[in-house]
Amino acid sequence: MEMKDLELPSLNRFASDYLQGHLEVEDYFHYDLSSKDMYHNRYKELMNRTFLRQEMADYIENYMARLPKSEAVMKSISDLRKEGSVVVIGGQQAGLLTGPLYTIHKVISIIKLAKEQEEVLKKRVIPVFWIAGEDHDVAEVNHVYVMKEGKPTKKTYPSYQPFKTMVSDIELDAQVMQQWFDEIIETYGETNYTSALLANIKTILCRSQTFVDFFSALIHEWFHEYGLLLIDAADPRLRQLEAQFFTQMVERHEDITAAVCAQQAFIQEQGYRRMIEMDANAVNLFYYNPEKKDRCLLERNNGQIIGKNGELCFTKQELLQTAKDSPERLSNNVVTRPLMQEMLFPVLAFISGPGEIAYWAELKRAFDLFEMKMPPIVPRLNITLVERGIETDLQEVDLELETVLIEGTDKEKESYLESVKDPLLEQLYDKMKRDLQVNHQRLSEHAVELDKGLQSLLHKNRFFIEQQLDFIYGKMEASTKEKNAVIVRKYDRIAQSLYPLHSPQERIWNIFYYLNKYGPDFVQDLMELSYSFNNQHKLIYV
Repeated sequence: MEMKDLELPSLNRFASDYLQGHLEVEDYFHYDLSSKDMYHNRYKELMNRTFLRQEMADYIENYMARLPKSEAVMKSISDLRKEGSVVVIGGQQAGLLTGPLYTIHKVISIIKLAKEQEEVLKKRVIPVFWIAGEDHDVAEVNHVYVMKEGKPTKKTYPSYQPFKTMVSDIELDAQVMQQWFDEIIETYGETNYTSALLANIKTILCRSQTFVDFFSALIHEWFHEYGLLLIDAADPRLRQLEAQFFTQMVERHEDITAAVCAQQAFIQEQGYRRMIEMDANAVNLFYYNPEKKDRCLLERNNGQIIGKNGELCFTKQELLQTAKDSPERLSNNVVTRPLMQEMLFPVLAFISGPGEIAYWAELKRAFDLFEMKMPPIVPRLNITLVERGIETDLQEVDLELETVLIEGTDKEKESYLESVKDPLLEQLYDKMKRDLQVNHQRLSEHAVELDKGLQSLLHKNRFFIEQQLDFIYGKMEASTKEKNAVIVRKYDRIAQSLYPLHSPQERIWNIFYYLNKYGPDFVQDLMELSYSFNNQHKLIYV
């Protein structure tokens, strides 16, 4: 593998301005990424706070006990108990087969930044991945993309969820899952690694009951040797540790909402759109019904706290009691999850995606309410995997990789097809259409003078002749494309690999395509590269 840096514009305007230093940082965040003392200052601030270190370490040890034992993980758990340790943290939904590539990129970013800052600070920095098991948007996690009939197509796991079921509650049928996975691998094609890959998935499935079990087992398999710790945000055992913080959030829910609304208003005044959709009466917590395995967003209404659809009703005191006695009934939303994270962990840095940068900026005043500073928001590594065959295609069609990653290949392909068109064919076709219009109009005018009843028929006749002319022209164009099909397929292969569905590669393709093609050590090979958090796009040639 070989890696090169490339400067690409961010797809998110706010994130772009943040990374390019065009913001007054103190208006949006507590730390400036350009400050050379940022991590030192953050570490000092964390050392003045207290955390539930022993309790959190006990929880993680218990949660990860079902996974194959790892000395590196046990050391991270042991070090988390020590007062001088801090963490680099990030999270993602539990996508099947780990979802799009950006999940893997985020884990790599967490581990690499933790290692980098451990060496700089000479302090223990532990990588932690927060699995968003409480998320209930199943449609975001229940599929991967495969190639079908020459196009990237969703391959969805066959499961129906009638309620807003948390991903942690969605059970897997091992047999159905194995068949689904087999069908995916079949689209990739059989390689020397396919049989082992299928057998390994079967083994992991045997010890996975839910989407989150399956996700955490895969992440642990690939990254345990780096001491990566995992937590499931939906775990009832974690809720017990969160009880005191849920109480604070319920007690101050009106203040939290007002603070976020005020910050959003400020951000919109600066010309940016808000990222968090939130009503002015939001409580920013969900209530979880364990019988139905359903989450319901809470909001204020006439002095009470109700379910968004009116199916629940609490007084503030009743909800406070729930937070104290039954915290497993509550879960965070996009506003309170970052606050909870900060209350639970000594976070040296948070690894974010582009969209996350923007919504964290909307939370600054909410953090101020609790007299906490939000951690440095560090963009995850943006990576594109460039296969050697695709690199060759790029060279043969004389196409710049940067152009593809920004706008795809459509324009260049159309330009090529225009260049190989027969100019005489174009001239003859255009002339014939013009002559047809003129001559048919003359014929029609004279015919109607003889018989007005022919008008409708003449209109249909002209339409029919034009259709036939277009049909012949289309056939001639198709013939030209067929003669140049080898080159056209190169443009298509480039787009499908690097910019599928007019999206970055990391948002569409899944890591298992590469594991099947390049072998089980592919993730470890990625980890062996040296990464720099310099806001440059990483091109990895494989």
